[in-house]
Amino acid sequence: MPTLYDNPLSRNGYKVRLLASHLGLPLHVVTKDLKAGESRQPDFLAKNTAGKVPVLELEDGTCLPESNAIVLYMAEGTPLLPTAPLERAQVLRWMFFEQSQILPNIGLARMLKITGRDTQRPDVYAQRLEVAQDSLAALERHFGSHDWAALGRLTAADIVLYAYASVAEEAGIDTSPYPSVVAWRKRVEALPAHVKPDWGFAA
Repeated sequence: MPTLYDNPLSRNGYKVRLLASHLGLPLHVVTKDLKAGESRQPDFLAKNTAGKVPVLELEDGTCLPESNAIVLYMAEGTPLLPTAPLERAQVLRWMFFEQSQILPNIGLARMLKITGRDTQRPDVYAQRLEVAQDSLAALERHFGSHDWAALGRLTAADIVLYAYASVAEEAGIDTSPYPSVVAWRKRVEALPAHVKPDWGFAA
């Protein structure tokens, strides 16, 4: 069984666990205490030189860091990641958008907010918040006429977009201007295989 090194606060790790649930893939989840510096210890740096979670360790010992790389690997050969070039590109388009627009803005704004550093670095927080709102506006325009990110059905694109779009409020963002995004989030949450962010961790 593959091992996922993760932390409950990591929405990047949540992407992997949410995908695993949709695919019915078993994972052994190992919690890394980031505050205690466990991801910076030599044994973990040997698995990911960047010292970040998540990291997927395969049964043969091969380690794969970076959440979207893990998602692509796990989704390969499943309906969540098509093989036809144009269809695949449509899924990848939104996965790239998540990495360039959603993660670094909603993600950082959320981290600043929940750690209380939004008041210590108000200029950084405000800038990230502004770009995050622009990114949500782009999603709003898309989901205003599409039920899903790509291909008219759930794909890996929805999995990765949902991870941070679902916690926009935790970043201090008012989501009332984005009703189509909120409706899409509810569609994702209504799927039978949907799991909450703490899924996979030992009780």
